[in-house]
Amino acid sequence: MINIIISNTSDKPIYQQMFNQISSQIIKGDLENNHALPPIRTVAKELRISIITVKKAWEELERRGFIYSIVGRGCFVAELSKDALEEKKEELVNKKMIKDLDYYKEIGLSSNDIIESVKKLY
Repeated sequence: MINIIISNTSDKPIYQQMFNQISSQIIKGDLENNHALPPIRTVAKELRISIITVKKAWEELERRGFIYSIVGRGCFVAELSKDALEEKKEELVNKKMIKDLDYYKEIGLSSNDIIESVKKLY
């Protein structure tokens, strides 16, 4: 069963929140290979959001290789080995870190400053 919590106060678009939560559930193994995702209309109704928003999240999940779709049957978690899941996790982490590191560099933090901040916060 997928678990999605939408924050209307987040600076992230709703489809991105959905992508982040579902992809992390897949990476952690909470959603297993070939697990059927609920229909887009059902998710939209339950979360009280637009069908277009859910469709955008599902499309991003499929584009990034987390799910696949079968016409007339729905969307399912892709068959991913442990190695493939680790690669996807690393890809997501690196993408996020690159954006964050660019900002930290812009404000003048050194790599040591960043590492110390991470240690404090973690």
